[in-house]
Amino acid sequence: MKAWITAGDGIDGLRAVELPRPSPGRGEVAVEMRAWSLNYRDLLVIRGESTWRPAAPITPISDGAGVVVETGDGVARVTPGDRVSAMFLPHWRKGPLTEDVYHSPTGGPTSPGGVLADYIVLPEEHLEHVPTSLTDPEAATLPIAALTAWHAVAVRCDVRPGDRVLVHGTGGVALFALQIATALGAQVLVSTSSERKAARLHDLGAARAVNRHETDVAAAALEWTDGRGVDHVIETVGGENLNTSLRAVAIGGSIAFIGLIAGLSAPINTYEFVTKNIELHGIETGSAQMYADLARFIDNHGLKPVIDSTYPATQIAAALRRLERGGHFGKIVLTAG
Repeated sequence: MKAWITAGDGIDGLRAVELPRPSPGRGEVAVEMRAWSLNYRDLLVIRGESTWRPAAPITPISDGAGVVVETGDGVARVTPGDRVSAMFLPHWRKGPLTEDVYHSPTGGPTSPGGVLADYIVLPEEHLEHVPTSLTDPEAATLPIAALTAWHAVAVRCDVRPGDRVLVHGTGGVALFALQIATALGAQVLVSTSSERKAARLHDLGAARAVNRHETDVAAAALEWTDGRGVDHVIETVGGENLNTSLRAVAIGGSIAFIGLIAGLSAPINTYEFVTKNIELHGIETGSAQMYADLARFIDNHGLKPVIDSTYPATQIAAALRRLERGGHFGKIVLTAG
């Protein structure tokens, strides 16, 4: 079989190698991979940035979908023919995130590595069934971006019908947050970087979209809510943009903090936290139970992931460079064959 290997030495250093096809042991499952999707953290691992640099060569990429082709002794949760995805935090099964399950993320930089291979073998507990209504490329987009959005919107912020929600940006998490919140009955305002993207956001259900380069987003949110502020903010930018979210949110509202694009630190008006009596939720992907709930929700509501572009896996370098350039709208996907 073919697998791709990175030593954290950049996109040009990513190489395909021929390896023996693995066989599952007791409690393990062999999966033929059909599709993958890219996340920014994949770039960090492949470029070897800071703590994301692999200590030894690994197979990269966190998100994918495939079909079970063989099971080892004792496997009961899946059978050959089942369509599955590996979980990003495979030991986080249910309940809140705790230190004892917060380790060994799929896709590196530490073992067990990622899923960019023709076949992978994992313990059955590390896999979950994908939504039946999605194709393999669509299902491949879920384990990080969609699950993070579900954790933020449906679990921590507990968005309800009639709520007003501000979503920052048009990345993978943001677009899933828009779709999930809308399906839950909320009205959603999205900040974006261009009029072209704004038109597409309306097609996805946004009640309003504003160009953040031309409009004060917080002022627009206050005007949209008659001065009250939004009930919830999905903060996918981070850094000093948190001040915009604080200005936009209503007294007693909540902010789901996800983004690190704008940096790991910034001067923040902490007085707003007190005077607005808000809840600030730090969001890390989600548990296997959350994924199962998300999969049912997608099937029940007919949600379809937004896919920007699709490449054959052999063109992984070109796909990564598109991700690196930015400007994409939706997920960048790879397919087998």
